[in-house]
Amino acid sequence: MASLDTPPAQLAQALVDFSVHGSFPEDKISSLPIDAESLPTAIKALADAKAKLQAEIHAINEATADDVRTWQTNAQSVQNDILRSKALAAEIIKASEAPAVSGRTVDELEAKADFLIRELNYNTQVKEALKGIKTVNRTLDEVEEARDERRILDALRLLEKSWKELDLISVNRSCRAVKLLDIRAFELKSDVHEVFDRVWSTLINVDIEGQRVSISNTREDEPMSLEDAVIGLRAYKEVDQRMARLWQDINQAVLLPRMDITKDTLPGIHTQDNTLEVRGAADKSLHSLFADLEQVFSFLVQRLPPDLVETISSTLLPETIHQITSVWLDSAVPSSLQDIDRFQDVIGTAKDFCARLQALGFSNLGGLQEWTENAPRVWLSKCREAALDAVRIKLSQGLGAPKRVEKVEKQMVSKSEGKQLVASAATASADDHGWDAWDDGDQAETEETTTGAADQPAGGDDDGTDAWGWGEEETAAEEPKKESKEEPPQADEEDDPSEAWGWGDEANADEAEAPAKAQTAAAPEPQTRSCYAGSPVAAQAAGLFSLPTLALAIFRAISPHYYAPGVGGNMYLYNDSAYLAEQLADFAAAWKQRADISTRAQNMLRLDNDIKSLQNFANRAYTNELTIQKTVLRDLLGGEQNLIHQDDTAASLATATARVRSLATAWEDILARSVWQQAVGALVDAVAAKIIGDVMDLPSIGQDEAYNIAKLIASVEELDDLFLPSRGRSDKTKSGEEEEVPVTAQFAGNWLRLKYLSEVLQSNLRDVRFLWVEGELSLYFTAEEVVDLVKVSFEDNVRTREVIREIRGNIL
Repeated sequence: MASLDTPPAQLAQALVDFSVHGSFPEDKISSLPIDAESLPTAIKALADAKAKLQAEIHAINEATADDVRTWQTNAQSVQNDILRSKALAAEIIKASEAPAVSGRTVDELEAKADFLIRELNYNTQVKEALKGIKTVNRTLDEVEEARDERRILDALRLLEKSWKELDLISVNRSCRAVKLLDIRAFELKSDVHEVFDRVWSTLINVDIEGQRVSISNTREDEPMSLEDAVIGLRAYKEVDQRMARLWQDINQAVLLPRMDITKDTLPGIHTQDNTLEVRGAADKSLHSLFADLEQVFSFLVQRLPPDLVETISSTLLPETIHQITSVWLDSAVPSSLQDIDRFQDVIGTAKDFCARLQALGFSNLGGLQEWTENAPRVWLSKCREAALDAVRIKLSQGLGAPKRVEKVEKQMVSKSEGKQLVASAATASADDHGWDAWDDGDQAETEETTTGAADQPAGGDDDGTDAWGWGEEETAAEEPKKESKEEPPQADEEDDPSEAWGWGDEANADEAEAPAKAQTAAAPEPQTRSCYAGSPVAAQAAGLFSLPTLALAIFRAISPHYYAPGVGGNMYLYNDSAYLAEQLADFAAAWKQRADISTRAQNMLRLDNDIKSLQNFANRAYTNELTIQKTVLRDLLGGEQNLIHQDDTAASLATATARVRSLATAWEDILARSVWQQAVGALVDAVAAKIIGDVMDLPSIGQDEAYNIAKLIASVEELDDLFLPSRGRSDKTKSGEEEEVPVTAQFAGNWLRLKYLSEVLQSNLRDVRFLWVEGELSLYFTAEEVVDLVKVSFEDNVRTREVIREIRGNIL
């Protein structure tokens, strides 16, 4: 026997496994080659497997033979019972289906009679259906004839007749003959529609490129009239669709070229017989436009049937009116009072055009009527938009070239001080910021300030600064000193705005009261009374008083965005805002003195709150700039860290003082001298306060360290030259004997504290005692502050404790 590891044996075993168990061999076995030596081994292996299976089956049969015989016996018994049941059932059915011979004959005859009746009825129905089919076919032939003769209405009527005849045919629509007739009817409908299109185009033709429209009621070569065409449109249910397309074509061919206000030259509109065309030239006046549009709509009314004219109101007019109101009329609205006469003429022209359209029978003129009714409000809105745009445009153009303006500051002084100052007026006049004039104790100081943008507009109704997150720190210490002005009296808010202009008063002049007549005789009648009493915008004119508030609000809201990026931008903003506030105050005062307007008109101008808001806004710009710069200086000096403990304290101080000088130079050409001194003094004070605080926080100060700190303070004290009196003079020459004294301490509260701190650091105990007891150290430092400096600067001994007791005992 071959070994199981040989290829023939493996192949034979694979065949046996597949035959017995249905398993497939592995790839290495299935890929073995089959040769003559392998086949005998495989056949023998299959034969052995077969014999083994037969032996197993025989063994099983012997073991279950009794059970099989019992099952066969039971199955035979069941089969016999089934056969007997079928035979019994057949006999019962046969007995029940054996009627009398005479009854069967009658039923057969009745069935034949019913069949004959049904056949007769069917033949009758076929005959009627054939007649109906023939009728419909003949009608469709007539439709073809009418189509060929271009008799559209006859063809449509015949088509409608054919559809009714088809409905009368008592045959299912799935019948082939009926289906063919139905298809032919719809094809004829399409053919008739094509003919209708050609006829319609000959009656109504719109040449968009040629900008021409021709409308004919009849044509010699066409049997259909325009009125008949309307009937055809209804038959096809295309009235709205076709008329919408017609108005769109007319709009593109005629109306849009005539109404394109952006063109340099506009064509005119002319009508002749049945033709409407665009040719020639027309001006851009509303009179010319409305005249041409009236020609268009009159032409359509005269040439089109009434049914089609009705669709103009719903399709063509709305778009045309929108173009008129949103482009032509809105562009004719003035943004001021200068062209109010022309605007009144525009309103009247629009009303006349609206009346002519109504006379032609058009409705749906709501947009045009609404504009004429709301024209005064449109004018007021245009004025508001123009005012706000003026502010936006002016600011968007940048700060522009600086412009010097004269600023007068007033201060109340006593009479004795006034006399003393008058005596030295000649000396003071040499200073640019000296006193210029005196009157009953009033001191007038004339200074030059620089505004960032000339001719800034004024105007708002809410404080736009809220949007920038600015607080209401109106009393901050850094705000420049401003003298308050007396507020003018406020007018009653319940007054009728239109009455403020005095318009409408002359309607019943004969019935006016005597005091009013006397007032008229005493003063010349205002021009507004005589010229614009009946103006349509009279009721809205008082709304102009809100324009300054609106313009000022947008100025406050957006000006920081344009001012801040520039060097000294916030200081320019402070100057400009303060200048605007002053100009507005002067304007408001002058307004209330006018004699050519009524008292109510005088009281309607309420700028007091706006002036206050603008002044506060100016102060906030000033304060915010100082806050920013002081924060920068503090960061340059170490921020929250102690300046003395930094690696390069001298460099930090040098950077900080250099920044103070650069800001002083930048602001010098912007701010008035007094305001400049306040601003620069605030910066110097911030540097001094930082140094003093950091020195006072030191736990101990050695002798060398004390001298180093004093040396650093000395470098800061060089800022004194910013506050020399000659710096503010136009003529800075002085005699050799004259020695200038800086006024730094007047504008920097910590300046003398810093100087005395330097003195203390460089002094011994005896000198410190002298400065406290005999000198002015007590004016700038408290006893405990001096005690702390002594403790950190000197050793704790008897002498030190004695000096400390003496300092504490000499407190004023």
